[in-house]
Amino acid sequence: MHLKTLTLRGFKSFASATTLKFEPGITCVVGPNGSGKSNVVDALAWVMGEQGAKALRGGNMADVVFAGTSSRPALGRAEVSLTIDNTDGALPIDYSEVTISRTLFRSGGSEYAINGTACRLLDIQELLSDTGMGRQMHVIVGQGQLDAVLHATPEERRGFIEEAAGVLKHRRRKDRALRKLETMAANLNRLEDLTAEIRRQLGPLARQADVARRAQVIQADLRDAKSRLYADDYAQLSAQLASESQGERELGEQRAAAQAELGRLRGVLAELEAAAQTAGPRVRAAADTVVALTTLRERLGSIQSLARERARFLDAPAPTFSGPDPEELEGQARSARAAEAELHGEQEAAEQALAGASERRGAAEEAERTAEHRLAAVHLGVADRREGLARLAGQVAARESRIEAARAERGRLAASLVEAEERARAAEADYSELERDIAASVGVGEDLEAAHARALAAADTADRSAKQLAEAERAERSRVQVATAQMDTLALSLDRRDGTAQLVADGHAAVLVPQAISVAEPWRAAIAAALGDFAEAALTADLAAALAALDHARAADAGSVRLAHAGARAGTGARAREEAQAASAAEPETHEQGRRAGEREVPAGLTAALDVVEVKEPQYAAAITALLSRTALAADLAEARDIAAAHPHLRIVTAAGDVIDGARVSGGGSAAGSLIELQARYDEAAEAGAAAEARAGELQREREAADAAAEEARRAVAASLSAVRDADASAAQANQKLARLSATLRSAQAEVERTGPAIARLDTELAAHAEELAELRERLVVAEKAPQDAEADLTEAQRERDTAAEAATLARRAETDARLQLRTIQERVSALSGRAQQLAEAAEAERTARRRAEERHRRREAAARVADGVRADADAALAAIAESVARAQDEREAAEAAQTEHQRELAAARAAIDDASTRLTELTDAAHREQLARAELTLRLEALATRISEELALDADTLVEEFGPHMPLVEVTTDADGEEVRVEQPYVREQQEKRLKRAERDVARLGKINPLALEEHAALNERHNFLATQVADIKKSRADLLTIVREIDERVERVFTEAYADTAREFTGVFDRLFPGGEGRLVLTDPEDMLTTGIEVEARPAGKKVKRLSLLSGGERSLTAIALLVAIFKARPSPFYVMDEVEAALDDRNLDRLLGIFAELQRDSQLIVITHQKRTMEIADALYGVSMRDGVSAVISQRL
Repeated sequence: MHLKTLTLRGFKSFASATTLKFEPGITCVVGPNGSGKSNVVDALAWVMGEQGAKALRGGNMADVVFAGTSSRPALGRAEVSLTIDNTDGALPIDYSEVTISRTLFRSGGSEYAINGTACRLLDIQELLSDTGMGRQMHVIVGQGQLDAVLHATPEERRGFIEEAAGVLKHRRRKDRALRKLETMAANLNRLEDLTAEIRRQLGPLARQADVARRAQVIQADLRDAKSRLYADDYAQLSAQLASESQGERELGEQRAAAQAELGRLRGVLAELEAAAQTAGPRVRAAADTVVALTTLRERLGSIQSLARERARFLDAPAPTFSGPDPEELEGQARSARAAEAELHGEQEAAEQALAGASERRGAAEEAERTAEHRLAAVHLGVADRREGLARLAGQVAARESRIEAARAERGRLAASLVEAEERARAAEADYSELERDIAASVGVGEDLEAAHARALAAADTADRSAKQLAEAERAERSRVQVATAQMDTLALSLDRRDGTAQLVADGHAAVLVPQAISVAEPWRAAIAAALGDFAEAALTADLAAALAALDHARAADAGSVRLAHAGARAGTGARAREEAQAASAAEPETHEQGRRAGEREVPAGLTAALDVVEVKEPQYAAAITALLSRTALAADLAEARDIAAAHPHLRIVTAAGDVIDGARVSGGGSAAGSLIELQARYDEAAEAGAAAEARAGELQREREAADAAAEEARRAVAASLSAVRDADASAAQANQKLARLSATLRSAQAEVERTGPAIARLDTELAAHAEELAELRERLVVAEKAPQDAEADLTEAQRERDTAAEAATLARRAETDARLQLRTIQERVSALSGRAQQLAEAAEAERTARRRAEERHRRREAAARVADGVRADADAALAAIAESVARAQDEREAAEAAQTEHQRELAAARAAIDDASTRLTELTDAAHREQLARAELTLRLEALATRISEELALDADTLVEEFGPHMPLVEVTTDADGEEVRVEQPYVREQQEKRLKRAERDVARLGKINPLALEEHAALNERHNFLATQVADIKKSRADLLTIVREIDERVERVFTEAYADTAREFTGVFDRLFPGGEGRLVLTDPEDMLTTGIEVEARPAGKKVKRLSLLSGGERSLTAIALLVAIFKARPSPFYVMDEVEAALDDRNLDRLLGIFAELQRDSQLIVITHQKRTMEIADALYGVSMRDGVSAVISQRL
């Protein structure tokens, strides 16, 4: 696989369509600066999916579109097409040639295509990722990217290897799977909450549906039995108007026995209710204990994890000191000072001896030269006289001129010497000061690293705090969802479809009673029982509106409806009626006034029903007051019995919903909650949802603040890391400055060393010229003498010369010995000079470093001990809390079981009381009928006819005709052949009475009947089944996604481990080739976690001890980055690589090594190199030249 062609249209400086044809091997793209060579690299990165505008050297993505020049207008779009030879099938697509296209419009739209077919960016990235090319674009090494590779974080370096190994596609799939899991978790929580709420509602609704189903059969049987009995009663009453009453005593005894039995059953019920009231708090207390212990266990788990992580972070070995002992250094400094002082004394003595010897040697040599000159002058005297005095005088003048010139040169050299010595002293002072600064910067670097470690810890703490707040926010959001689900479910139960609700929906009534009132928690069942059928009634403004609504319901055939109007007034006496008339003439009562009016019927000291009811809309206070007038509340039946005995005119209602109203007693209740209770639960759920929403908002603000703090902490980490890197850069700059100062010092010292001998040579020359001048002058004096004195002067001069020569030889020998002695002492002094001060400073620096290291180690040990203690305490507390949670759960289960048993016994007791109450009511009615006078039989007959008409919608004559005792009962049975046979049975009143009573008991036992329960149960059950199916599907999908994530992690870990091992091995080899004698290796930051570990690069060129990349030179850093990239290339070869001026900073020797590596990469991959180096062009198989004219780039090609 290799690149075949690259076509650019309107991309950056390539305004016209330009095609570059590539061949396998090395293709070099050359051209002057600014001609558009790097735009070719940008085009390759862009067409393969690069999304960062900065990576393309632009401010935004629209910058890639040709912007126009003075001679050409701007274009509206940029298009790049890349054709890849896929004959080897490296790309997972069934084409031998693949063309990838990308188009960007200046308006912002973009298009992608593979072989002309539109696709997504993700499709292109995944197509290329299997070949080691991905979003990191490590195969394209652009300008400045080498330094970016070195300054990359360990995790970013890991990304290069992952991209080359082709695992980024799997990581993207894992990220998508994790995002789906997160979304799925929220949906699953909401579905499970909604399903649980619906499941909780299904039980009561199923019982209501069963009751409604049975009620249909029972009510048909009840109507038939009632019709026959009413017909029999009417016939008997018609025939027995004069008959006497009988059985009054028996009825009285039966009534007394029924009353006794009813009292006994009520006592049993009171005991069971008392036991049930104690069981409820036990269950709630046990549940609260389990929740509290579970919360405590989660908090202790968090503390345990935090302590373990803190202890692991602080666990570090004791510091070891590889430097010399400070005391030993100080001892050496003292010894050096003593030796230096002693040598200074010897040096002074030697200098004095040398000075004396030099003076004696000078005097002797001067005497020797004088004698030699005199002898020479005598010898030359005769000749000089022959040559003439004029020539000798000329030589004297010439010598004097040379002496003047030599003296001028010596003055210049002396000034140069002074200047060089001054430069040397300044450089030496700067060198010493910089050395001290570098020594001090070592401590500063350690402080910066410690600050970086603290910033990392602070960032970790801030991240954990943000995560905890996010978890708390999610928990509150979950509570909002639970409250919403409860409201949805309760709304289904509150959504009535009877005639009363229809009146409210049609606007003929204002509001339902449960929606207009709010009842305190313990008394909801009591108020519902007190209101009775009117607990589900609708409220109207006045009586006229109520009657109009009733007419509407009858016209619409809406069924039975119940209404209460706000014009009603409480009370039954004359005074109450007067108050009602006065109130109607005045302004409408407020709720408080109405409540007080109703309370006047309940004696002080008792709890009136109106005391626990709050009317939400004051205009309906009068209606509620009328409905709950003369109603007192009792905690239980015992208290209700006492109140009924003391105030028989009151209606007493217990907290359980039992009602005593004169001779009428009812109770037992129903398993399903009343509309008042359902509405209260709906309001509570709404309040809980609003409170949870408010808490979630507050937590969101705290979480956002924590996120900002975490971001600030991350910026602090980046700043501290930047400070560490800046310190490293400063140290490198200081080292470079130290090297420059060292070079300046050496240069100045060399100049001093050069100038000193030059001055000495000039001094020698001046002395020689002076001697020659003196000799010439003596010759001139001798030449001017008489000839007769010459012989005597010659003899005397020879004798003086011999004596002076011997003395000079002895003086030079003595001076040489003194000079050698002084040089030896000076060399020893030079060796010891400054040694004592350096040793003392080194001792102090070593002592300071050890003190700081020990202090850091003590602080870390103390913190680690605290963390270990906290972890141990948390472990112990977790173990103890686990046992407490188990015990609390057992206690909760036991309390719930006991509560269930109490509820079952209560239901049985209430059913028995219902039967006894029904029996007592029947006996009471029979006794009252027997006590009536014969005169009342006619009224009873009329009342019976009226009842027949109202209840059965039949007139009495028709009823007797169709259901009279003379009419037989028809029963349908099955014979032996399985055929239906109609059998007629004679009428027996006792059988019909039993039949009626059984039907009435069945109806009474059924309690309140919801006629719409069948339809509601079917709809709710269907919804439950649907939600359960959805929950199962989501759980299965979640399990599948978790399996995918686990498989991806295993694959990524295996592939990365292999790729890292190969890359590390190749990096060592490539580094050895680029840095002969050096050492380089790759190091994992966390070898225990191969899924997230980063990669550090250690590089030590030959002859250097540094391993920090920031301390390397520019060329060394470039070579190290190249070594890392080439190691990745060789470990996981890619079809092609693009190098943009990567060898610009290399010298010839390093360039030779890099070109050798290029030749190796050429065997397996295609190379496209942007270069200015002639030697790089020489190894190319093809050349592309890029030129620019009028702001538009053009190319020419040349195959080599």
